[in-house]
Amino acid sequence: MGLNGITSAAGSYAGTPANQTKSKDATSKAAEESSKDSPSAVYEKSTEEGVKKVTYKPDTATIAQLKAEADKRTAQLRDLVEKMLLKQGQTFDESTMYQMLREGKVEVDPETAAKAKADIAEDGYWGVNQTSDRLVSFAKALTGGDPDKIDKIMDAVKEGFEQAAKVWGGELPDICKQTLDTTMDKLNEWKKSATGSSLENTK
Repeated sequence: MGLNGITSAAGSYAGTPANQTKSKDATSKAAEESSKDSPSAVYEKSTEEGVKKVTYKPDTATIAQLKAEADKRTAQLRDLVEKMLLKQGQTFDESTMYQMLREGKVEVDPETAAKAKADIAEDGYWGVNQTSDRLVSFAKALTGGDPDKIDKIMDAVKEGFEQAAKVWGGELPDICKQTLDTTMDKLNEWKKSATGSSLENTK
């Protein structure tokens, strides 16, 4: 599951987060570096003593990097599938391509199968860990780390997966369900920590 389905659902929340990810992917590391240069949460003095006013800003650099990498990887994956189908003499459009994949009608050579297996492994680019990390990083970059927007982001993520299921033409594979569950767990963890920090800042 890439970011494309999520970005359309989350577009209305174009708002703001910091980016912190466990992903070993170079793009995610670059995203972390960019956030250091342009913080998404700015603290300002308040008229009330002991209270800090926070202005949240979207981390546009991180958003652009994550979307560019997702678009690139998605295009590579699609190109690979299309070449396999053409090699097998198959005629297809987008809907029939997903149907053939869903029904296991695409013959995969050993080399491609090994590459795909590595990509969807636990720590692979399309695996549960890295994909959920990218989605959380995107959520934080989009909201600027604003804890008040976390619930809306969680709804957008769910909607994104529902849209992906419609495009797929049926129930999503188990790895997608695991990715959704892991992403929601990580968003809930962020919500708890962010809410706790907000309460401390008001003391």
